[in-house]
Amino acid sequence: MEVNAKLTNSVNATATTTLKADEIKQKVEKLAQKSAKNVKIDGFRPGKVPVAEIIKRYGKDLQNDARGELYRDFISEFVRLVNKSDADIISEPRVLKFDEKDGNIDVEVEISFRPSVDITGYEELIPSFEEPKVQKSEIDAKIDEILNMLAPLKKVEKDSLEKGDFAKFDFEGFVDGETFEGGKAEGYVLEIGSGQFIPGFEDGMIGLKVGEERDINVTFPAEYGAAHLAGKAAVFKVKLHEIQVKETPKLDEETLKKILPNEENPTAKLLEDRISDQIKAEKLAKLVSDELKPNFAKAAVEKFSFDLPNNIVEQEIDMQFRNNWMSFSDEERKQFQEDPKALEAQRAKYRDDALNSVKLTFIIDELAKVRNINVADNEILQTIYFEAYRYGADPKEHLENYKKQGMIPAVKMALIEEKLFSDLFNKKAENK
Repeated sequence: MEVNAKLTNSVNATATTTLKADEIKQKVEKLAQKSAKNVKIDGFRPGKVPVAEIIKRYGKDLQNDARGELYRDFISEFVRLVNKSDADIISEPRVLKFDEKDGNIDVEVEISFRPSVDITGYEELIPSFEEPKVQKSEIDAKIDEILNMLAPLKKVEKDSLEKGDFAKFDFEGFVDGETFEGGKAEGYVLEIGSGQFIPGFEDGMIGLKVGEERDINVTFPAEYGAAHLAGKAAVFKVKLHEIQVKETPKLDEETLKKILPNEENPTAKLLEDRISDQIKAEKLAKLVSDELKPNFAKAAVEKFSFDLPNNIVEQEIDMQFRNNWMSFSDEERKQFQEDPKALEAQRAKYRDDALNSVKLTFIIDELAKVRNINVADNEILQTIYFEAYRYGADPKEHLENYKKQGMIPAVKMALIEEKLFSDLFNKKAENK
């Protein structure tokens, strides 16, 4: 097999070869001879099946296997000729040409390799910033929020239901005179004014007296999650059983122990300190996300220069194109499906963003190595499980979906990035 290979830059190389018909034939015969030792066919003794019979019965599979072996031999020789190793390869080779004619197959392939990234001087790019400050009013507001969450509901005797009260009631909804799934409950507790129910429902309950029944007319929002209800007029029959209010607890020793269960001697001052740290961390996280990280990323992409693997860039372009697919009109989508030139013209619009995104990914990867940032498997698992809980999904099924879609590496990369930038900017704040 004659292989012509060349590096187009430090991380990309192309090679061509021809898988000749006689080479494929010889490989088929060799595979058939090997199979003859183990294949069992009625009428033949074990190990005595003629090669011709093997080829006759399994010729198509043997052809595919022969081509596959020759292609792998080609890739191995390709990598050797450009003085690289299999460990240097990043992602699958891109097949640029695979043309069959008269039994011969002309092949052209591009392979990309992991770039060498030098991030010397990255510290200079970390933006200067003022460490977030926390006001006493913010701490007090957070404590009030916590106390409100701990507050038990207490039945009260009132003339009628007001905004801010909690209603314990039964309801049943009707659309076009018919009940619908999820439209009925008994003894439901709802904070009036919380906005949990569809617009108009909670306002329609204001003024109800205990024991009173009322019909509330509402319209489901046009963008409502259940398509069969979206935009539909509905009538809810409600009956109020109790009016309840929250009884906010005092910040006494018992309440402090509930808020700080792992502290032997919880105090109001300790709680304030903990909340102050939490608020400061949240402010810093927002500052990092909104300002520091984008500024650092922009500066890093501009400062560091290295060749990028073409196949990774193409994958990023494809991903950006897919992510924007639903933003195109039906006419545009049809044009992209039928006109290769229109498709390539649209893909080209994402190239600059894709180049910057891929470059930043390699910079972050190198930074993580330099700063010893690691993510354990249990952290990835925990992140996916928490996401499942948040959306009410089964955690194990959620994890399996991530695996099937090949999204685990993306989750790991996101966690590494989060840890890295937290480390970069927290250390910067500590050194001030």
